[in-house]
Amino acid sequence: MQLFQCQVCSQLLFFENTLCESCGSRLGYDALASQLEAVSQDGDLWRPAAGGEAQYRFCDNAQHNACNWLLPAESEDIFCIACRHNRTIPALGEADHLGQWQRLEMAKHRLFYQLIKLNLPLPTLADDPDHGLAFDFLADPPGVGAPRVLTGHDDGLITLNLAEADDAAREKLRTEMGEPYRTLLGHFRHEIGHFYWDVLVRDGHKLEQCRAVFGDDSQDYGQALQRHYQDGPPPGWQNDFISHYATSHPWEDFAETWAHYLHIVDTLETAKAFGVRIHPMNAVDLQADITLNPYGAGAVEGLIEAWLPLTFAVNSLNRSMGVGDLYPFILTPAVIHKMDFIHQLVQRTLPDDQPAA
Repeated sequence: MQLFQCQVCSQLLFFENTLCESCGSRLGYDALASQLEAVSQDGDLWRPAAGGEAQYRFCDNAQHNACNWLLPAESEDIFCIACRHNRTIPALGEADHLGQWQRLEMAKHRLFYQLIKLNLPLPTLADDPDHGLAFDFLADPPGVGAPRVLTGHDDGLITLNLAEADDAAREKLRTEMGEPYRTLLGHFRHEIGHFYWDVLVRDGHKLEQCRAVFGDDSQDYGQALQRHYQDGPPPGWQNDFISHYATSHPWEDFAETWAHYLHIVDTLETAKAFGVRIHPMNAVDLQADITLNPYGAGAVEGLIEAWLPLTFAVNSLNRSMGVGDLYPFILTPAVIHKMDFIHQLVQRTLPDDQPAA
């Protein structure tokens, strides 16, 4: 992610900040300008605190401290481009629900920051009632033995279990399922991958090319998952897949690879914003000056050449602190080939499938 700076006092800011901790200015994110703006109140509206003619309103979810995004004053919407995709939010009067929903929204807004920068389609249910992108944030029903809410995607609807916003519960699940990585942002990036498989692959005339890279998605999905949970990943899976869950079905392989592509692009943008340089002693092959625009055009190899030295460095720093690797995954040539498909798909450089002769 890019760095943000208060226009009033030059204090560095985090994307989620609602107030500048230095000068106290109110902050709002202008998604159209990709700018965290210091604003001052002007009646019922807000203006840039450093001067300017723009007028804004805050997203209606700002009243719950669940959003800090701005809308143009003339907009007919009450929700920002991220929040207008919410179909269901939890009952905020119940214990812990508000805080958990706020954490979900923080991760979701980081996701939308990327989707907007990648210029990906974001149809709402109003735009497309049958296949528009929507979110249900649901809590497990009370009572022993009641069915749990399953996180997943179904034809544009992404459901997230509110319990995932509980760090202890999420870590317990991560350990039980043998996952090296499980975060809210990771969930959002994975599930949105399923949505864009529908939009960019199935409906975008790229299905045969995708099958040539990820395998035949027409195999029974339910049976594939049952087999995966019963038998586990095949021997040597690390050579061809980014995670063991990616081995379960080509749809999951695509979504897992898509999520890792977003991990890489976002982290490289942050590293570039901080001017990160990797120049380890006596290791020329791990040197990197991270200056590329990860959202720009170019071959995926440029991303990988910057990513591998960066992850080696941050994993080493994490180990010095006695914590797990920041990026505990291996990018093999086969995985990079899959990531190249995602990269070309996002960059709109893949031709349409050739019609059958």
